[in-house]
Amino acid sequence: MIQRPKYIDFLEEWKNKQIIKVVTGIRRCGKSTVFALFREKLLSDGVQPEQIISLNFEDVENESLCDYKALYSYVMSKMQPDRMNYIILDEIQHVDQYEKAVDSLFIKSNADVYITGSNAYFMSGELATLLSGRYVELKMLPLSFKEYVSAFGTQVTHEELYRNYVYNSSFPYTVSLNSHRNIQIYLDGLYNTVVLNDIVERKKVSDPAMLKSVIKFMFDNIGNTCSTKEIADAMTSNGRKISNHTVENYLDGITDSLLMYRVGRYDIKGKENLQLLEKYYLSDVGLRYYLLGTGRADQGHVLENVVYLELLRRDMKIYIGKVGSAEVDFATQDYEGNTEYYQVALTVRDPKTLERELEPLDSITDHNPKYLLTMDNDPPISHNGIKQKYVLDWLLEDQ
Repeated sequence: MIQRPKYIDFLEEWKNKQIIKVVTGIRRCGKSTVFALFREKLLSDGVQPEQIISLNFEDVENESLCDYKALYSYVMSKMQPDRMNYIILDEIQHVDQYEKAVDSLFIKSNADVYITGSNAYFMSGELATLLSGRYVELKMLPLSFKEYVSAFGTQVTHEELYRNYVYNSSFPYTVSLNSHRNIQIYLDGLYNTVVLNDIVERKKVSDPAMLKSVIKFMFDNIGNTCSTKEIADAMTSNGRKISNHTVENYLDGITDSLLMYRVGRYDIKGKENLQLLEKYYLSDVGLRYYLLGTGRADQGHVLENVVYLELLRRDMKIYIGKVGSAEVDFATQDYEGNTEYYQVALTVRDPKTLERELEPLDSITDHNPKYLLTMDNDPPISHNGIKQKYVLDWLLEDQ
């Protein structure tokens, strides 16, 4: 199993605290594996096996527990009365009214509760209301580039590993597959499961073919500003009429399923959020190659997508930065309110390209850190305070 230290550290930090640990992430991003690693850590720390109650609700063996009363009764029957119990409920969205069971277990003094789900909306509505202030959320993603590199020996260069990372996918299971064909078959099953189970079923989509056309359009436009009208117009021009309202409903489903992330724009000078022209990024760029092939690959936007996901892993709030008529790829803020700016480019060895990429950063008048990340494997350099870094080194930095 590939080690996921960031996520294990989170679970360790919140272990035994009177708060529910909620882990969200797209299907097959490694949530179950992280809890297998966490279970090993608990056992190595002296926790007895009978103190760990772990249930995966995608396993048909647990189908009889997909009712909150049955689940609550079962867990209570397994709990050790005089010791802490570690209750891990994986893919709990399959349990009807699960929030009632979770809340009832949470109030037990000897219950340490962990739940996972494969979409954003499982933590909306009643559960978020019922458990308001009682949970912390860990948002999981597929493998980071650093985690991906750790799965291979030193015989392969970082450049080659990066090509494999974006082309073959960052989903953990793909690392064990020995051919691109098998990876494509795996991604086909994953993609269709997300589309059918997490979008079509949830959003009651009556035209799955149209939904797939919208998804294909979005995959082809990662890193580009997209409005619902532009998407609707693009579908109409291809002979498929669709309303703006339906497009918005599809986009909500796509982002709720954690297949893609919506990123708003921020006026850096005016210090205000902007409502128009958002951008979208994929949870895994390998899915883009799976769906669109390699012929239409825009390596610059693919790299931008990889950087966006890494900033997300580093617990940043992320916006598209607007500076007058110019745009900075990412304006970020951490939990302590520290701001950083990032511009991403494949190469800036051409002087005109370098000038163009630096211009938006140069126009920002505050003194927060500014970075230019590129695939140019050159020594770090500073351009009037803007730090240019080789992006693969940046992706492999310790955090």
